[in-house]
Amino acid sequence: MFTIKLHEVMVTVITGSSKGIGKATALRFAKEGHDLALCARTIADLQVLKDEINHLYPQIDVFISAVDVSKSNLIKQWGKDVLAHFGHVDILVNNAAANPYFGPMLDMDLDAFTKTVDVNIRGYWYMIQQAAKRMPAGSSIINVASVNGVRPAPMQGVYSFSKAAIISMTQVWARELGAAGIRVNAILPGLTDTKFASALTQNPAVLNSIIPMIALNRMAQPAEIAPIALYLASNASSYVTGASHAVDGGFLA
Repeated sequence: MFTIKLHEVMVTVITGSSKGIGKATALRFAKEGHDLALCARTIADLQVLKDEINHLYPQIDVFISAVDVSKSNLIKQWGKDVLAHFGHVDILVNNAAANPYFGPMLDMDLDAFTKTVDVNIRGYWYMIQQAAKRMPAGSSIINVASVNGVRPAPMQGVYSFSKAAIISMTQVWARELGAAGIRVNAILPGLTDTKFASALTQNPAVLNSIIPMIALNRMAQPAEIAPIALYLASNASSYVTGASHAVDGGFLA
């Protein structure tokens, strides 16, 4: 009931889709009948997900590619490949992220800084630019940011301000693309049980310091983040753009 019908079969692009929130989002959109263009850095992990989706939902067309979103040439080529395969793009979920360093910014080396910014800021910006050129009015772009973009986390300084940049970027793109009928929104997940967050979730001292700050007193599961992406892709949110939606168990409350 959520799906807006721009085309008979909707095409959703999801970056960083082999694990965690990206994988859960892919499975949720597949359940709704969307064809999928999925990318991540490792094709073997994507193939496992494609096989799972094809087993659960045989009618879904899943197009997979190994793409490092910090490489603009790969993004540009992928956009051409997706368009050649499907003929159109309706939804973009920008989810790929990097956080290669955990510690004080004073000790962070330039390579780790560059990697974080290239994926989390430049990658999101360029992916939107390439997708928006291929999207009809009524399309939706969803940026996965973080509660860290609102409340910076200790030992995650550059990651935190890169996520703040995504929130600002979402507002800028929403204003620029609104006249074309393309909506742009952000999701701010709280602490989620993923491999990406394992530096936090697998460290008892860190985890025990965070959980009391969450109103629901637990971390999220990836499948609990995916439904907000579906809402933002649907006609249920047809007048929502430039907004950031926390899915954080009350962490920011």
